[in-house]
Amino acid sequence: MATVKQSMSRSRILVESALMVAVATVLSLVKLLDLPYGGSVTIGSMLPVIIISYRHGLKWGTLTGFVFAVIEQLLGLKNLSYVTTWQSIVAVILLDYMFAFMVIGLGGIFRKHAKQPTALLAGTVFVCLLRYACHVLSGATVWAGLSIPTNAALLYSIGYNATYMLPETIVTAVLAFYLGSMLDFGSDQITSYGGSSVSRSSLLLKGIGGLIFAAAIVIDAVLVFSKLQNAETGAFDATGFAEVNLPLLGIITAAGIVCFIVMIISANRKAGT
Repeated sequence: MATVKQSMSRSRILVESALMVAVATVLSLVKLLDLPYGGSVTIGSMLPVIIISYRHGLKWGTLTGFVFAVIEQLLGLKNLSYVTTWQSIVAVILLDYMFAFMVIGLGGIFRKHAKQPTALLAGTVFVCLLRYACHVLSGATVWAGLSIPTNAALLYSIGYNATYMLPETIVTAVLAFYLGSMLDFGSDQITSYGGSSVSRSSLLLKGIGGLIFAAAIVIDAVLVFSKLQNAETGAFDATGFAEVNLPLLGIITAAGIVCFIVMIISANRKAGT
């Protein structure tokens, strides 16, 4: 009997993992910012893998990350045409794809050390730093002399990869914390976080408020970081901040905050009735 239950559990986890890989792949194709020298900002494409890791442990998270890495490699096959030696091809496959996306499966590492929203937030930042390190190492070695200048390759790689990994981290972290505050991923059946006593209308209002605020953060990240890469060299260029439309940035941020506060107040009133 225990074997049957265990088999059913593994089958369910396998189905969940497959669905999350599919969602992650679709999200990776929706690029909020696609940089000319490589790298892009997505709508939290890493988050589905992080959720699997949090729900079912690092083993399943890493396996899911591996499958996601293979798919991302297949989608990025054209990048292999830019390198000439077989050693470089292997290095690109391992650093820019296999290791970079497999480490996302470690996103649930803080599950036993913090409450869910904080654990997901910390796990997201942790795996984003690991992925960033993989891309930096690849840029400073494999791509040096190709798309990255040989002189000061490490510093260039640190700056260049930050132009997309920093906003990607911000977007994913905000979404991870928001979803972690709304849904309980630690339970067998996903329910509202903090107990099932929360009314549907209250949960819906909080959800809408959170989505509006998250959307504002996403738009802000795109507005800012799209200006921080030099169009000619691809290098990180902080002077590009002067080109950011600050009035629009301020309006979007303020609108997101106001909508979020209004929705939360309305949700709390609904919960109190």
